[in-house]
Amino acid sequence: MSTAEVLVARLRGGLTGAVSGAVSIAAHALGGGGTPSQSAVALLIATTLAVGVVAAGTRLPVAAVLVAGQVLGHLVLSLDTGHLHVPGPAMIAGHAVAIAVAALLVAAAERGCRFVLAALRRVAPTPFTPLRVPGAVLVAPRPPVLRGLRRSVGIVPRGPPVTV
Repeated sequence: MSTAEVLVARLRGGLTGAVSGAVSIAAHALGGGGTPSQSAVALLIATTLAVGVVAAGTRLPVAAVLVAGQVLGHLVLSLDTGHLHVPGPAMIAGHAVAIAVAALLVAAAERGCRFVLAALRRVAPTPFTPLRVPGAVLVAPRPPVLRGLRRSVGIVPRGPPVTV
């Protein structure tokens, strides 16, 4: 997978997770739910993170991942308040509209990201690569023969000078 595709996949995952959490909180508030506790918010963040990782790591349709995120978010927030209920037709329709709009927005963001990356690839200079010089030989800074010769004469690279 190229670097651009990895970036687009991460964008897809981040947006899908964020939208899933935001719609869960908005639906909970519009449905008359109270303020969630800190533990419910922490669990919702973990849930949206998992939804984002799944969306980034697989090529499942974004709408399917959003549906799973909505169900999980609804369960987390409903269990916090202690009233687990079956959603009515109005709530299901609201979630369906939110999922459709969110899936379209994520698809548009993916396309826009690919467009921007392609434009940057055309404009940005290529990375620097040093030229290879034919016939060049790398030379060690201190050849091993000279090291032994210098030590036998008394020139050692470490320690105090001989006169001290």
